[in-house]
Amino acid sequence: MAAVNRVFAAQLAGLPVFGPDGESIGKIRDLVVGLRLDQQPPRILGLVVELATRRRVFVPMLRVTSIEPTAVTLATGSVNMRHFHQRPNEVLVLGQLLDAHATLPGSQTRITVVDAAMEPTRTRDWVLAKLAIRERSSRLGLGRRRSAMQVLPWSEVAGLGLTDLAGQPQGAGRLLMLFDTMRAVDVAATVRDLPLKRRHEVADAMDDEKLADVIEELPEDDQKELLSYLAEERAADILEAMSPDDAADLLAELAPAEQSRLLELMEPEESAPVKRLLAYSSDTAGGLMTPEPVVLTPDSTIAEALAHIRNAELPSALATMVFVCRPPSATPTGRFVGVVHFQRLLREPPAELVASAVDTGLTALRPTAPLAEVTRYFAAYNLACAPVVDAEDHLLGAVTVDDVLDHLLPEDWRETGLHDVTGDSAAEHEDHEPEEADRA
Repeated sequence: MAAVNRVFAAQLAGLPVFGPDGESIGKIRDLVVGLRLDQQPPRILGLVVELATRRRVFVPMLRVTSIEPTAVTLATGSVNMRHFHQRPNEVLVLGQLLDAHATLPGSQTRITVVDAAMEPTRTRDWVLAKLAIRERSSRLGLGRRRSAMQVLPWSEVAGLGLTDLAGQPQGAGRLLMLFDTMRAVDVAATVRDLPLKRRHEVADAMDDEKLADVIEELPEDDQKELLSYLAEERAADILEAMSPDDAADLLAELAPAEQSRLLELMEPEESAPVKRLLAYSSDTAGGLMTPEPVVLTPDSTIAEALAHIRNAELPSALATMVFVCRPPSATPTGRFVGVVHFQRLLREPPAELVASAVDTGLTALRPTAPLAEVTRYFAAYNLACAPVVDAEDHLLGAVTVDDVLDHLLPEDWRETGLHDVTGDSAAEHEDHEPEEADRA
């Protein structure tokens, strides 16, 4: 182990993990601590490492050979490739300990844990020796200064036993700061692994846009659980912030009464496209499509088209194609003219009209086209996005390749990770057993 005297948990979050030969293993997502009444300070059992396939595995601390500011290196040896599951006697430092409320022994001073530091021992173990805390104040008001942060030994903070962490309210500020550096899909994976109570605390603290992005990346059961936890008014706000196709997919799984109630609470202009999508079966082009592609009229310029696809909030698949239609340009549009591929836009003078670059030969999908036909369409034309038009040639929306893949993969692919999808399952690593004593 490299000579490191103290490492704060927040500094480890997201650090890359490498094998002994420099091969990339994954990223650190949390630290696992074992809490026992006779153990002060608690021992770090290991790391939760997210592999490139999004599977999260447990890596014992004895496998760690060095901790640097930019990376963590593992020793030669085997690691159990089964998905990490938290045990009853374990606490996740980032997921449960940060933002926890406690007190200082011998006083009524209330504090919040903002970080935790682990230190090595002579026996090669690592312990959670220090806590960075900030005093909580019940007095609120303009001009009040934030209390200074202190770093105290674990023994000087009371109320952080396993029972306390499971039963008391926590804030989520520090955890949300970590989420700001992560993609929505990675945040969703972290949220899914949090204890239910902590998951709800994080959802309460997230803004609507961020929570909507995260819910879109969760498995179906977790989506429904979070939506049912939220108050109806906020649940409707979250659905408005989601992509219409994702919102429709989620609403389609709810009971009819709950679905109707949430649609009523949504703003009419937000619920209208969702209602149109709900009219189609989920395994058809109409059920797969988004009603918000980039739509321009024939007299728009190439420069305008490029400005639209540069929008950072536009999904990358939708940015590969501009749809040209007669007015109106909101779906369902006027008559569909054709598409302009983004590569063609890059080759044309900015002042030219998009009408001069339209591909009129591309066949459009009908909303009733089944999934098998949609899949063959994408394979035949090598596209990332495809138009969906009705019998009168009105553009209804666009299907993107990622939505097709979502429906082709097994329903639980977000939970099992890509190892199981590709056949590289945990069963193939049964000879790679961890040292279970490390988690005793």
